[in-house]
Amino acid sequence: MIQLDSVRKRYCDELVGDVLPFWLRYGMDKVNGGIYTGLDRDGSLMEIDKSVWFQGRALWTFCTAYEKIEKRPEYLEAAHSLVRFIEEHCFDEDGRMFFRVTADGKPVIKRLRYFFSETFAVIGFAAYARVTGKSEYKQKALRLFEFVEHLRTTPGILIPKFNPETEASIGFGGPMILLNVLSELRSACPENSAEINAYMTRLLKEVETFFVRDDLKLVLEQCAPDGRFMSEHYEGRLLNPGHAIEGAWFIMNEGINTADEHLTGLGLKMLEWMWKIGWDEEYGGGIIQYRDALGLPVSEYHQDMKFWWPQCEAAIATLMAYKITREPKWLTRFELVDDYIEARFTDREYGEWFGYFHRDGSLATRIKGNLYKGPFHVPRMYMKCIELIDSMKA
Repeated sequence: MIQLDSVRKRYCDELVGDVLPFWLRYGMDKVNGGIYTGLDRDGSLMEIDKSVWFQGRALWTFCTAYEKIEKRPEYLEAAHSLVRFIEEHCFDEDGRMFFRVTADGKPVIKRLRYFFSETFAVIGFAAYARVTGKSEYKQKALRLFEFVEHLRTTPGILIPKFNPETEASIGFGGPMILLNVLSELRSACPENSAEINAYMTRLLKEVETFFVRDDLKLVLEQCAPDGRFMSEHYEGRLLNPGHAIEGAWFIMNEGINTADEHLTGLGLKMLEWMWKIGWDEEYGGGIIQYRDALGLPVSEYHQDMKFWWPQCEAAIATLMAYKITREPKWLTRFELVDDYIEARFTDREYGEWFGYFHRDGSLATRIKGNLYKGPFHVPRMYMKCIELIDSMKA
């Protein structure tokens, strides 16, 4: 059976000695500020445009590492660079954020269907407020969250995936991500806990009512606004096990923080369902990217790949499930994920992780980063697992 003390040491060594230094060395832009994520295997820069998602995500990462792992000045220096770049270059005149900007911060793409650039800036500002004590960033995080809620709930602002006059739908991603955003916001703004908790309760009800489906024993990514299973559409049947597992640990984490057994039970149920459908027994393990709710063929071209981030979420979720239940099966599953990561994703020659494998375990691309992969899921996994292991020894 895996020894958690040795896992903790390895995760700390890999975080502090490998993953964070990789991004500090190759990603940080010493000229314009902010971070590049379009890196080749050895850290060489391949894409000079910047992901706005990752300005906020990296800000959260380096602040949290400074707060919870070690107060290294280079983490705080990176955070100062990131927060400046966000404020100076990542917001449009209407208050919304871009998705992609040039190296020096000129707009390239603005996605009008989503609000995720904004949510990642919220968690970045919240973490920055915590480690610097600058109260103005609490207020910036709160105001930006309120703006996100305005975008999310005001009809006609966000471009819908389906024409609402013919086939309206609602998605799991928005409320799921906001659960984590609110948790981060609450840790920075404890004086606003009552308001944040009330909103958290509404989001949890939304997730449980519409997407956690006892009738199907699945976590849906989309459904009709009245909760109808949209089984006649590819999108309605599409399951994203990694996404659902991420949501499961957000909910378990809230249950732990509030001593709410209903929430821990809800998260455990989600994890159990989506582990069974997501873990790829046929091809040697790993969480597969997509499944169909009815077992039909999946239409997405990368449906059978193994991406880095679902493995990260499965590691956190299974270890958290073990902390809650102390059932050996969860520790065994954590070990399966950990072994799969070690065998495939970690790059012992150049550092950091590969991001993309085919289902059979062959490497799909050697890149270390792009607009979606950068210093977030991997360091968050290490930090959260270290926290969980420490809490089990306390």
